Amino acid sequence: MPSAFPSGAVIIPAHNEAAVIERTLQSLSEVIGWGTVDVVVACNGCTDGTDAIVSRWEGVSVLQVPEASKAAALNAGDQCTCLWPRLYLDADIEVNTKALRAVFTALEDGALLAARPAFRYDTQGASAPVRAYYRARSRIPGNAQGLWGAGVYALSRPGHDRLGMFPDLTGDDYFVDRLFDEREKAVLPTEPVIVRTPRTTAALLAVLRRTYRGNSEQDVATGGASLTRTMRELLASVRGPWTAFDAFIYATFAIVGRRRASLSAMSSPVWERDESRR
Repeated sequence: MPSAFPSGAVIIPAHNEAAVIERTLQSLSEVIGWGTVDVVVACNGCTDGTDAIVSRWEGVSVLQVPEASKAAALNAGDQCTCLWPRLYLDADIEVNTKALRAVFTALEDGALLAARPAFRYDTQGASAPVRAYYRARSRIPGNAQGLWGAGVYALSRPGHDRLGMFPDLTGDDYFVDRLFDEREKAVLPTEPVIVRTPRTTAALLAVLRRTYRGNSEQDVATGGASLTRTMRELLASVRGPWTAFDAFIYATFAIVGRRRASLSAMSSPVWERDESRR
């Protein structure tokens, strides 16, 4: 029943997402228009008609943010709603009603400050190296325990008070994850949201270059601690020749991605994303 659904808001930053935004909103169609959940799409620097597509959805608020900035879009979305908790959703990620309910309910009683639903990778149509990379990535515990990497996370009002405004950083989910200790955040055992992986090696490397560049902006204090932990967990995931092959592919992508991130940081950075799924 709509009246029994927890209140809250879903904020979707969107930069030229005309190819995928309809699919994302369709996943929210059950709760759009119920009146208990605000759905806000913050179109930032869009030139492809994303805003026109969103405008056709009754019950969805459309914002126009002039600059192509995810941080500016997130902050604008925050100013458009007074409901809590708030779920921040990438424009190419689908979240179902049950997962949204579970996240909002978990954040209502104040025991948790931040949470996200479970997720699964959809590698359909991806090349063999890309599929191997994500098989290995799925076996690394640390990659499934943080708020980052799924394209979706939520904050309670006290959790957002700790955040304040979103800073102008590349990895907003990575930044938010580091604000909370293990007792204050959780990955909930919900029906998983769908994360469609890149299809090609070039597309995956573009995403990794952006990810590692963003992480390096925030890892000045911790150095290589996170990399060391990931490599240790990667080695522990090897159980035979096939998992060893996947681990080798993962490590290769990681090395090349980090190298490209370092080189791109020396020039004017661009926003890389997976164009193979758009």
